[in-house]
Amino acid sequence: MGIWTDAFIAPPEPTLLRSEAFGRLAVELARERVVRAPWGLLAGRLCVNASLNWGSVSGQARWDRPPVGTVLRTEEYPWDTPDLDDDPPPWGPSHEEARLLACGEKVLDILPALRAAPYGDEDIAVVFAHMDFGNRAITDYFRYEDGRTTLACFALARRQNRPLSAHDCGDMDDGPVLAVRTCVVHTFKHALGRLGLDGGPLPALASVTSRYFGPDQVSGKTWG
Repeated sequence: MGIWTDAFIAPPEPTLLRSEAFGRLAVELARERVVRAPWGLLAGRLCVNASLNWGSVSGQARWDRPPVGTVLRTEEYPWDTPDLDDDPPPWGPSHEEARLLACGEKVLDILPALRAAPYGDEDIAVVFAHMDFGNRAITDYFRYEDGRTTLACFALARRQNRPLSAHDCGDMDDGPVLAVRTCVVHTFKHALGRLGLDGGPLPALASVTSRYFGPDQVSGKTWG
């Protein structure tokens, strides 16, 4: 038994990186062996709180590998949730619709794909297949290899709120949230008791994001 967690890192203010910087961030994550290709580039209406692996547009792009040009929509919950419809994500459902603009194995191809994307006008995400468990720093942090550790870099057309600490199956509360426009989210599952929910961000990831988000970057988690 374990806990699924979506962890994020973002600047302290809802800053949208310039397209060139956002592209370099994505490329450096791969070059420094934080993540592994293939990657996919999405544009449209995205939810930064949608569970990366389960039902989200990002999850569909990662797991289904649709052809370029495919329009993806958030999958419906397999159960009725009328009482959650008015709750914001992650407690309520996300409503995403985005098209796959590009995908590939070569990370440098992300840069020209981003130049052709509607950056700043629509929500953008670069989704990587999983963390790079060939990197000892990644394996040491997670304690074991799991190919389901999807990662997505988000550049949002408008600010969205991410809770700093939330159980997505629990009741919505008035806990702290962070407004974001650029952030990096990754998912993982860990055994109960092996990694505390109050642990710090993945060091190998934080080392790269700090170059773009600054030394005061903020991290948080959603689990359930």
